[in-house]
Amino acid sequence: MNNKKIWGILIASAAFATFNHAANAQQGTTGQDIKHDAKAAGKGIGNGARDIGHATRHVATSVGHGAKEAGIGIGHGARDGWNATRHAVKHVFHKGD
Repeated sequence: MNNKKIWGILIASAAFATFNHAANAQQGTTGQDIKHDAKAAGKGIGNGARDIGHATRHVATSVGHGAKEAGIGIGHGARDGWNATRHAVKHVFHKGD
């Protein structure tokens, strides 16, 4: 081989090594960026799930309280109805209240 070919091979090898090193460095930072983005996405999903859980608990509590109040209202209505029926029966049969 002559000097011209050797110098050409050396320059090409040096250029290849430089680009290869730069590509590896960029790939490493890209990996870190992906890792950080995945971590941030995971935290965001976790926070969203927690918020949904809190909202669900609040709705369930509200529904439970509403059901309790409805039950109490139904109970009072049934008692009032029973008292009215009892009073009417006593009135029909002329018995004292």
